[in-house]
Amino acid sequence: MADRPDLVISIDFGMTCTGVAYCNVATGSDHVRHLQRWPGRMMANENKVPTLLMYARGSVIPSSWGFMAETAQEQSDSEEESREWFKILLDEQLLEQMRKNTQDPSKVPSIQEVERWYTDYFQYLYRCIESRLRSELASSWEDAKIEFIFSVPTTWRPNPTVERFKDTIARAGFGKHPKHSAVIGLTEAEAAAVHTARNTPAIFKENDILFVCDVGGGTTDLSLFRVKDTGFGRSLKLEQIDVVFGATVGSVQLDSLFEEAVLGRLELANRGNTMGLPDLQQTAWEMRICKEYQNAKCDYGSDESFADTETFSVRIPNLDRAYLNDQAGIRGGEMHFRRDDLKPFFDAQITKLFDMIDKQLVRLQQKLPHEQVSHMVLSGGLGNSVYVRDQLRNRYANGNARKHSNAFNLQIRVAPDPQLVVCKGNVADRVEKLKSGQSVLGWRCCRSSYGLLCKVKHDPRNPAHHGLNTQRDALDGQMYVTDYIDWFIKKGEPVSNEHPIVKTFSRKCSPATNIRPNPPRVFPTDVVCSDVDMSMLPVVMNSACHRICNIQSNFSSLPLANFKLKNRHWWNLGEKYHRVDYTVKVNLGPADISFELWHQGFKLSKDEAITVEWVASPPPDVQACPVPEDFPVSSSTRAMRVLKQELLVGVENIRPDWRAGHMNQNPHYRSVY
Repeated sequence: MADRPDLVISIDFGMTCTGVAYCNVATGSDHVRHLQRWPGRMMANENKVPTLLMYARGSVIPSSWGFMAETAQEQSDSEEESREWFKILLDEQLLEQMRKNTQDPSKVPSIQEVERWYTDYFQYLYRCIESRLRSELASSWEDAKIEFIFSVPTTWRPNPTVERFKDTIARAGFGKHPKHSAVIGLTEAEAAAVHTARNTPAIFKENDILFVCDVGGGTTDLSLFRVKDTGFGRSLKLEQIDVVFGATVGSVQLDSLFEEAVLGRLELANRGNTMGLPDLQQTAWEMRICKEYQNAKCDYGSDESFADTETFSVRIPNLDRAYLNDQAGIRGGEMHFRRDDLKPFFDAQITKLFDMIDKQLVRLQQKLPHEQVSHMVLSGGLGNSVYVRDQLRNRYANGNARKHSNAFNLQIRVAPDPQLVVCKGNVADRVEKLKSGQSVLGWRCCRSSYGLLCKVKHDPRNPAHHGLNTQRDALDGQMYVTDYIDWFIKKGEPVSNEHPIVKTFSRKCSPATNIRPNPPRVFPTDVVCSDVDMSMLPVVMNSACHRICNIQSNFSSLPLANFKLKNRHWWNLGEKYHRVDYTVKVNLGPADISFELWHQGFKLSKDEAITVEWVASPPPDVQACPVPEDFPVSSSTRAMRVLKQELLVGVENIRPDWRAGHMNQNPHYRSVY
């Protein structure tokens, strides 16, 4: 096939680490592999590379990235500054909230600084990917057909955040060659489901319900799928049966609790006998990111952990080894902990996770009262925790979920390669589409409703039209209801990437005259969004919805003769006009939206015929989305220190603006756009 790629590469850009998976399609293989050799770790196999940059103080050029930056950070060089956990800062609404809430707005980076960090990191990542994979190709890297697939957080709005992300990766080099492309792929939970289904097909029966729980660094996503086509020799498929539900539960919050506990001990010890440390908060931060604690966290609850000592210790940077404070557990230059000191930190996250899962099971019970959930699959960094898995099994598996009648026989397992499910799942979904013509995940659900602003003929006999604003059309003389919304996707309804939504438009333009031989034929249409329940959707534009973009359909390149001339006969009393009938196809992705313009069965140039102008998002409610005053931006100035739980609660409240949905053709009226 002419459009078949040589190489499919997926990048999972994470808050703490980034993974890369790929498949060499040109060889006929469908085996998904991942990068394991990274600069600074060439002699070891590492599944992911740290999302970390180091800059010399005052410089805008990184001195190192990834593992090399991690080594530099551990050396605590005061002449260098680190940039990490900047993933969520690409959301400009979050930055604005931070500026309004902080006492010192100068601490908050500008969106231009965040974009620069993104570009710098992705430039290094692109060079690394190219150097590792160019030898896999028969042709040169530049001439090969390569597809790059990225995942983005579910909370990001299509504009400006997702569009800004696309611009950033383009500046970094992804898609810069004629045969290279860069697209947005599945969400984390969707990719986890695809990866699990593809790698463990034997565990599923036809119509089983799969519950995916992706517990990552900063957020947790839950999603429900129905498993289809499980028969022998068939390609297993998934259909999403409820919206993705996300919340701020993850390993970053767990680390935050540990850091707070460490800081409390340091302050206690320092009050009794000064420790000689210049910045206790910086010290607590460095102890948080050290390998001693991270290893203890990852091992907690495992057989190896129980077989090991009951305690572990974390080195206190720059502390005199002779310093002693038994009350704070400090001796020999280290702070000592019992392994079970970590239990309340885990339990705080698990309690939130229980609440999320309970709510999702209740929603499913209400939606499908006679269905049983057969499988729960855990993915993500914290989803790989033995302690988290065991606590979930104790509550939900083996008949323990007594309060949920739809989870009597629930089986809970960890996904294959839990830290790589996002990048591997995205590659697997694309490879399946290339092989069979259908994606593994055929249908997904919409978390918001989307419609087009239009006008419809006013019907005085229709009660729904009473009291609405009307306007007389200058060309046909009829009355129309203005600011009417044609909802083409409703919240909770499914949609398929392989079946775009098709909307038919009918517009008018004036005929040619001596003064205007070529009248304009550019028709704008506003796209609106609403988060209210589908039963509460408004008929016309009001405060329950807002504009997200304006699409402009341009027919200037087509002659007027292509469009039917109305009122052309001598007996017609109305003004002459051309009727322009055309179609716009709406292509939905997990995090973005695109439009195609069609006329008389032909697709017009997407670059010139249709333009999308995104509308600025409405300002956030600062009181409803609190952000801590001292949100960090640089590790050397108490910045990039920890994503405090208050920040993450604020992030949770930023609602997404685009979710995939369902084609909703309304046969009862014809809209005029």
